[in-house]
Amino acid sequence: SSKGGRKFNKDAYRPNPSSDSGKSKPARNTRQEKDSYQVAAFLSTFGLVSAATLATYFRFEMHAATEGTGVAAEELLASLMLTAGGAVGMEMWARWAHRELWHDAWWNYHESHHRPREGMFEANDIFAVINAPVAMALTAYGFLHEGIFAGACFGAGLGITLFGIGYMFVHDGLVHRRFPVGPIADVPYMKRVAAAHTLHHAEKYNGVPWGLFLGPQELEELGPEAMEDLDKLVMSRDKFLALKSQVQQAEASAKSQRDIQRLVQEAAVAEKKAKDAANPK
Repeated sequence: SSKGGRKFNKDAYRPNPSSDSGKSKPARNTRQEKDSYQVAAFLSTFGLVSAATLATYFRFEMHAATEGTGVAAEELLASLMLTAGGAVGMEMWARWAHRELWHDAWWNYHESHHRPREGMFEANDIFAVINAPVAMALTAYGFLHEGIFAGACFGAGLGITLFGIGYMFVHDGLVHRRFPVGPIADVPYMKRVAAAHTLHHAEKYNGVPWGLFLGPQELEELGPEAMEDLDKLVMSRDKFLALKSQVQQAEASAKSQRDIQRLVQEAAVAEKKAKDAANPK
């Protein structure tokens, strides 16, 4: 039965047994991949946030100084409202595009995201950059022009950019573990967002949730069964991560004990050699 109101081709998610059958594949260095992703994510975020901060300063403070009229409150308000509106609007656009385009006409690209990744990148990564030209165009227009409309365009560009940064950390980092995200993984709501997106990949509710940050709300609309599945998944992930942490601590402790034992043995050997040297036969 269709619980999400849209036909969902589950067979499309099954691994293709004919692809690369019988071919040996080189082992992937996933640790190196995660390190590379993490460096790229933090450097790009630092660069974008720095550029956005400077652009915002010059857009309002320097333009106002040139005009000699001070910061125009209506332009600033328009920018702030459209920054928030742009971010929320991107969530709505991503939800619609995910359902109507990525799982339909653009499936040839998105399919790679629903199969085991075999390298650092996947064809689906193209969707991470297609909104960048729109954000750049809006921000540039708003930066170079005066007025409420220009301020609104500037804010919309910033909102799209902020959504993209958040999507990268939550979707790529937290959900699909392409790189560690630190304390973001401990935020309760982010845990529910990650679990909700996992249910999308599990196919149970015909693809719902299609969005990311409002995924839990989409599941809530389906009823108690979906919310129960969401809660169970959050609790199971918490338990798994707690056990994983305990195992890592135990391994670290065991390694320390082994190091101590090795040093004791080396000290005993050195002591014997010193005694032998002091008492030559």
